[in-house]
Amino acid sequence: MKTLYLLAVIVFSAARLAAQSYEYSVLATSRTSTMEKELNESAKSGFRLQSAMGGQRFYAGDEVAVIMSRPAGQTTERYRYRLLASNKTSTMQRELQAAADDGYEYRAQTVFDTALAGKEVVVILERDLEAPTARSEYLLLATSRTGTLDKELADAGARGFEVLGLTVAETAFGGNELIAILRRWQRQ
Repeated sequence: MKTLYLLAVIVFSAARLAAQSYEYSVLATSRTSTMEKELNESAKSGFRLQSAMGGQRFYAGDEVAVIMSRPAGQTTERYRYRLLASNKTSTMQRELQAAADDGYEYRAQTVFDTALAGKEVVVILERDLEAPTARSEYLLLATSRTGTLDKELADAGARGFEVLGLTVAETAFGGNELIAILRRWQRQ
């Protein structure tokens, strides 16, 4: 009898999960300040960032595009977003850490040609309003040589950093570069 009950619970749970549907929203703009505003407006309606990409589209030109999603019917705000854009390694490193200190965590990164500043690395960070503030430390590695990146990653890994994202693009950071963003959790 217990086996039959357990089987019924599993089947009911699986059917409930299979019935879940999602709503999506696509945002795209050539201005980073506009994208941050639109991310937070969508988040107020219950949407969460799923994916981001920068690049050039035939009719739209250079822009950053994101896909937001939410479970169907979910309208409660749970997340807030901060978008960072920079063409200098030191600036991005400093801004990443300041955002982490405010409770934001890495969600996505891309490179695109912004309307005002040219080619920049763009990082989207998210803050979960329902979770306790995590304490993390960020490290940005930027180099044009894969061998150098390999050595820097080995060193960072030994110090407890995990890779979150990698972009490859021509930027003002130093030409055609590999840009890795890493994080380690700080001990409380």
